Amino acid sequence: MTSFPFLKGHGTENDFVLLPDPDGTVHGELAPGLVARLCDRRAGLGADGVLRVVRASSYDDPAAVAARGRAEWFMDYRNADGSTSEMCGNGIRLFARYLVEHEGVDPSRAVPIGTRAGVLTVTFDEAGAATVDMGRPRVLGETKVSVGPSAWPATHVSMGNPHAVAFVESLDDAGPLLEPPGHDEAVYPHGVNVEFVVRHGPRHVAMRVHERGSGETRSCGTGACAVMVASAIADGVGRNTSYRVDVPGGTLHVTWTDEDHVLLTGPAVLVASGNWLVTDDVPVRT
Repeated sequence: MTSFPFLKGHGTENDFVLLPDPDGTVHGELAPGLVARLCDRRAGLGADGVLRVVRASSYDDPAAVAARGRAEWFMDYRNADGSTSEMCGNGIRLFARYLVEHEGVDPSRAVPIGTRAGVLTVTFDEAGAATVDMGRPRVLGETKVSVGPSAWPATHVSMGNPHAVAFVESLDDAGPLLEPPGHDEAVYPHGVNVEFVVRHGPRHVAMRVHERGSGETRSCGTGACAVMVASAIADGVGRNTSYRVDVPGGTLHVTWTDEDHVLLTGPAVLVASGNWLVTDDVPVRT
């Protein structure tokens, strides 16, 4: 193998490299070093993460095995440092966009996709916006986060992956998020995505996010969902509610339904495709 294909895309500027590997023959088990090189913004393509597109029947990850019979496709998602993650709300919309444009999936029907957080479905409206049913949130109590000498109370919300949502007076309060914010390691032994939130008006908030394994990103879909749930609880409005969530890369819309599901709506755009040249110093698979 001298090269393999890739695509590049984003959802509200949360950007990803997609690796088509339908039969699991190109990458097998993705090498963390390859993921890190692909995501490197100077020595690679540059991205917040990698989405490998593989059929559930062709991958032996326990989550892919569990998805068989309910979803044809599995999203093998990796953070920018090569570590695995359970879910990515912006990434799964982009993943579904790829399936529609390149794998013949019908956009008029709900698209089931296997993930490490279970099987989730994506739908498209007539304007092309994608909505993913993120399932049921879990609100797991209060915790705290810190940046330098400053600390804030936070709400622990799971959207299949862990989040700590902190309300602040200004998004500048958190300062530069070059390093992971401090958190309670007993609560988050495997790290946490941290969201800092300000209110802009009724059911309208803005956020910054530091994603575990990737650093500060322009957007985080699961983070926007966690922020919406924490905001709705704090505002006393609960379910059957929609919020606008502004992120540095655009705007997402999040609805918490009466059935206790969270729906995330936003753009998903493929911007480029090409071939990555294989080098001996970066293995394709582990």
